[in-house]
Amino acid sequence: MAGALTLSKGGSGSECTLQGTPRPASLSQHGDFVLGGVFTIHHELINTENNYTSQPKAPQCTGRLDFRQMRFARTMVFAIKEINNSSELLPGVTLGYQIHDSCASVPVAVKVAFQLANGIEPVFFPNRSCSKSATVHAVVGDSNSTPTIAMSRILGPFSISQVSYFATCACLSDKLQFPTFSRTIPSDYYQAAALARLVKHFGWTWIGAVRSDSDYGNNGMAAFLQAAQAEGICVEYSEALYRTNPRTKVRRVAEVISRSTARVIVAFIDSGDMLVLLSELEGRLMAPLQWIGSEDWVTDRMMLQFRLFAGTIGFGIPRSVIPGLRDFLLDLGPAQVSHSPLLTEFWESAFGCSLGGSQTVAGQKPCDGNQNLQDLQNPYTDTSQLRISNMVYKAVYAIAHAIHSIICKDEPKAPQHCNTSIQVEPLQVMEHLRKVNFSRNGYTVSFDANGDPVATYELVNWQVTRNGHMEFETVGHYDASAPDGQVFIIKKNITWAGSQLQVPVSVCSESCPPGTRKAVQRGKPVCCYDCVPCAEGEISNATDSLNCITCPADYWSNAEKDECLPKPVEFLSFHEVLGIILAACSVIGACLAIMVASVFYRHRDTPIVKANNSELSFLLLFSLKLCFLCSLTFIGQPSEWSCMLRHTAFGITFVLCISCVLGKTIVVLMAFRATLPGSNVMKWFGPSQQRLSVLAFTLIQVLICVLWLTTSPPFPYKNMKHYKEKIILECDVGSAVGFWAVLSYIGLLSILCFGFAFLARKLPDNFNEAKLITFSMLIFCAVWITFIPAYVSSPGKFTVAVEIFAILASSFSLIVCIFVPKCFIILFQPEQNTKKHMMGKMPSKSL
Repeated sequence: MAGALTLSKGGSGSECTLQGTPRPASLSQHGDFVLGGVFTIHHELINTENNYTSQPKAPQCTGRLDFRQMRFARTMVFAIKEINNSSELLPGVTLGYQIHDSCASVPVAVKVAFQLANGIEPVFFPNRSCSKSATVHAVVGDSNSTPTIAMSRILGPFSISQVSYFATCACLSDKLQFPTFSRTIPSDYYQAAALARLVKHFGWTWIGAVRSDSDYGNNGMAAFLQAAQAEGICVEYSEALYRTNPRTKVRRVAEVISRSTARVIVAFIDSGDMLVLLSELEGRLMAPLQWIGSEDWVTDRMMLQFRLFAGTIGFGIPRSVIPGLRDFLLDLGPAQVSHSPLLTEFWESAFGCSLGGSQTVAGQKPCDGNQNLQDLQNPYTDTSQLRISNMVYKAVYAIAHAIHSIICKDEPKAPQHCNTSIQVEPLQVMEHLRKVNFSRNGYTVSFDANGDPVATYELVNWQVTRNGHMEFETVGHYDASAPDGQVFIIKKNITWAGSQLQVPVSVCSESCPPGTRKAVQRGKPVCCYDCVPCAEGEISNATDSLNCITCPADYWSNAEKDECLPKPVEFLSFHEVLGIILAACSVIGACLAIMVASVFYRHRDTPIVKANNSELSFLLLFSLKLCFLCSLTFIGQPSEWSCMLRHTAFGITFVLCISCVLGKTIVVLMAFRATLPGSNVMKWFGPSQQRLSVLAFTLIQVLICVLWLTTSPPFPYKNMKHYKEKIILECDVGSAVGFWAVLSYIGLLSILCFGFAFLARKLPDNFNEAKLITFSMLIFCAVWITFIPAYVSSPGKFTVAVEIFAILASSFSLIVCIFVPKCFIILFQPEQNTKKHMMGKMPSKSL
């Protein structure tokens, strides 16, 4: 490697020799302390083939001279000149410089790094270690991240500070790999976060990505993609290219861009690579795309030639003003530039002529001496938006402040004194460089532990002015050090792609409205999804919900599935048709029982009333009236007291009713037995015994109900199992054992009553109402046997309706079968209501 030192054996012993052909600096000046400068003034190299028989020549740059980079290099010269003339910073000290052109080439950058460390004099060092002080004390540069990384790996072991003005790769913040590196431009880590925040701010979730195939592009895009993923942004494609790629590769990238569905493209790309890509895209017919640019190209005035891409936005380094710079840049004439090959090339390129003494390019006329930089309009003379130039300016001043803190003493009330005899080592400069903190032209300069400055950007928009020219317009800013809520602020209206005023839309799938959730399409990014309606009982009350929220137990979703509404509470009420019908039947039954009782009471002295045990008949009618009325307790909103009352009242009144029927059946059976010769049965089942039996049977049911109520009574219960969309308010029986014990006891008495009536069915008709009791109990038992499966299977309020129906049906069967025939005889066949008729003998009939 040219510029490297090697140890060899000579005639006088061990000696160190500088290898390779030195490459002279493009611009240089001697001084007490020398700063190195590296700029990408050209972007191509002359390719040479080595024959390995002679020493290779120094690499030569070729191609078009970059006027913008030329301005950067001259800004460094201006800053050093300003410092040398300063009485406050390094007074009496002269700074020199060696400025090199890296040609955007890593090999050239490495060679330049070695030269800056070792010098170019082919001297011998009489020591075995080949060690000597570096030629320069610090280096400003390079522009691109990849050459900068290569240089930093060379300069790091020599402890030579390197301050870049344009290398933004976040990888350079790693102090383990690049311990001497610092920069005045923010790291891409912050720019990637700012770009992701910008994309998220405008609701773009489906984007394309293009990057330079370099350390700058690859690392910057990787940081952006990571930040974008955290913001929920999806990337349709991510393509890489480099300016030296074959045309087919650039054309393929352009095809991907033109065919994609993403209408927003984030380009983390070098300006040279972007020129190649935009040139390829400009000739294609396609809808306007919204470009989001990185700081390298979005503020490069060379890009403004592509009017098709008006509306581009991106983050750039804040604009600045450097007093005196424009005058310095324009203070060049033929006499000055003739002493420097680089300045000569610049002059000839700027004016398209050939200076005397230089090799005349075919077709170029000689310069006549009337050329004036004041008349030029190119990136070199354009100082209206100094961005990167200010980064160069601050880098030079930062190094100067570091050297000043080493050799100069600032004592109050005493003139500053700088000792130029002090041997300043590069390591000292590096240590003091990290501590600098000063302001220049209103801009603060400082570095953090990683050698990075505070990240501040301007949001730049390409807008077409009234005169038809495209210009950079600052529409907002980003300050990573600002408080939350003030980090990213947009101040002005933005002109979008196609000169539209409306924010373009770039999404893979339209937003899912409330009432739906996003379901990712199989095999596609998360931003491509279907909108799936929420299930019953679930809602989403926000746009683009990832999941539906289950409504609370007492709530249900509305038809739009965007709100939970209280579930309607359902119970058998007096206001609905079914409740009204059942209540009417209950009242009619009770009135019927009262009417029958009235008839019996009015004709209580007639044989048919006396013959059928009038006392038990009245008690039975009373209990039937209670049975009809107790069904009313099952209608209406259940409460704690109504739940306990309805089941216990039902159980006790029905037992009272069945006990009376059982008593009447036994009386009929005993009365027939008593007519047999020598029978004394009625002695043991007289009126007292009948009342006692009814009381005993009823007390047993009362005892069961008391135990039920004291252990686990019925209570109101919200049933949410049968219907998801509504609540069934019903009475839970509490203890299932207590509930079924009450029913079982009623069933037992019914079976006994049916059995006795069945035994007495063939007794003479005139004395026998057993057939009517048998028939009524047959209906009674059938109703309640049917009730059990119907009760268990009926949902909601129909369970209560089934229970009421069973009560009413069984009650009507008793009153109709037992009492209606007698009332008919009393009211319409009074001739049969005589003692003679009652004592008559007729053939018995079976059922």
